[in-house]
Amino acid sequence: MAVRLGARPQRGIHRRKSHPMSEINVTPMVDVMLVLLVIFMITAPLLTVGVPVDLPKTAADAIQDPTEPLVVTINKEGKIFLQEAELTADQLGPRVAAISNNNPDVRIFIRGDQAVNYGAIAQVLGQLVSAGFRHLALISDSAAPANAPAAEGAASGTTEQQ
Repeated sequence: MAVRLGARPQRGIHRRKSHPMSEINVTPMVDVMLVLLVIFMITAPLLTVGVPVDLPKTAADAIQDPTEPLVVTINKEGKIFLQEAELTADQLGPRVAAISNNNPDVRIFIRGDQAVNYGAIAQVLGQLVSAGFRHLALISDSAAPANAPAAEGAASGTTEQQ
């Protein structure tokens, strides 16, 4: 003799068994990926150092380095920037020393606008060398100038002073 303790379904009403979805709906995932792609495409150019300069052109390849260097920029007016902060030439050495924890082996990239006087770049180099920094590199664009032939065995896009 069997006894049923649960409620009986009423006649005429049938319960449907729901089966688990066996397919993945990829449309929302594609939508999210496209939104992320657009966001990265818009923000990637903004991640470079924010001081605009017109770099000189060279035919050399870029140096591949996994560590993030400090960037000193000299714009066409001769103003000096460390990363994006403007400072004077006298403030440059102590400020770089403070940021690098007095590490003379920190890499420093110097970006100078091609319209700036060479003396301004030499002054920045002199300040950094006198502050004890040894790894200095001059940054240039990688496209070769139209009137200069590419030299064989040319230096890389950055020239490092050892």
